[in-house]
Amino acid sequence: MSYLLRRIASSVVVLLGVTVLTFGLTHLTPGDPARTILAERHGRQPSEQSVAEFRAEQGLDEPIPLQYIDWLGNVVRGDLGRSYYGDGTVLELLVEHLPNTAELAGVSILVAVVIAVPVGTLSAVYRGTWIDYLGQIAALVGVSMPNFWLGYLLIIGVALRLEFVPVYGAGTLAHLVLPALTLGSGMAALLTRLVRSSLLETLAEPYVDAARSRGLAERGVVVAHALRTALLPVVTMVGLQLGSVLGGAVVVEVVFQRPGLGTLVVDAVFARDYPIVQGATLVVGVTFVIVNLLTDLAYRRLDPRVSLQGDRT
Repeated sequence: MSYLLRRIASSVVVLLGVTVLTFGLTHLTPGDPARTILAERHGRQPSEQSVAEFRAEQGLDEPIPLQYIDWLGNVVRGDLGRSYYGDGTVLELLVEHLPNTAELAGVSILVAVVIAVPVGTLSAVYRGTWIDYLGQIAALVGVSMPNFWLGYLLIIGVALRLEFVPVYGAGTLAHLVLPALTLGSGMAALLTRLVRSSLLETLAEPYVDAARSRGLAERGVVVAHALRTALLPVVTMVGLQLGSVLGGAVVVEVVFQRPGLGTLVVDAVFARDYPIVQGATLVVGVTFVIVNLLTDLAYRRLDPRVSLQGDRT
């Protein structure tokens, strides 16, 4: 309980820092949201009076520190504000778009783990053979390949030629195939190398030699004894990679035109729709903090020797 309380307190500080940076950087970006929004709404350059009225209506005429305090007070009460374009509340828009992004992130992580664990295990077990070299080459290619480039390669080489999976949109499992492969491949490459190195280190431990001396089959030694301990840093990496997955989801959703949180934020940035950018960033920050906490708690499930207090292992 004391550990959880400390983590919650530190998480609150982190989230406050995220809100300060997001709010400040959003309002420091070039361009006037009042002019941009009114020009798009009416199809012509707005008058100075219209601009002044819009700023007063949205509170944009106040100093930025006061705007931040007002916004933060509303957030504490559960009000993330409304879109400047009148499309609805920020919370409604996030609830509408977040499931598609969560679905993509979850399936991408699953794809990465399904690829990385067996490939990394085979590379470690058959160290120095062609299987190991092939796995390392594949991991290097996956790490070096940008998501957006791989996405376009899959669109051109798979979707447009074979025509068995849809390219754009969302709504079915088929729409997830290409985006999940695009987003999960880079993470799979990192995890493959981590599984390999961690398992090689674990296989050299004395308790693994003791298991072999008892006559256990090599497959049982690897799977039942070594792999569980070797997966501890992998769990850590999966939790830490959530931020990269959510960040990569922005690019992947734009490439495949998925109606998710990424496309919502990109459109909001170009439209100077500050409330949406701030609300989406806050939601991503909260999600990242929660997943990191769950990752720490998972340590003890995989390896009871790990102490959450950090004073002994």
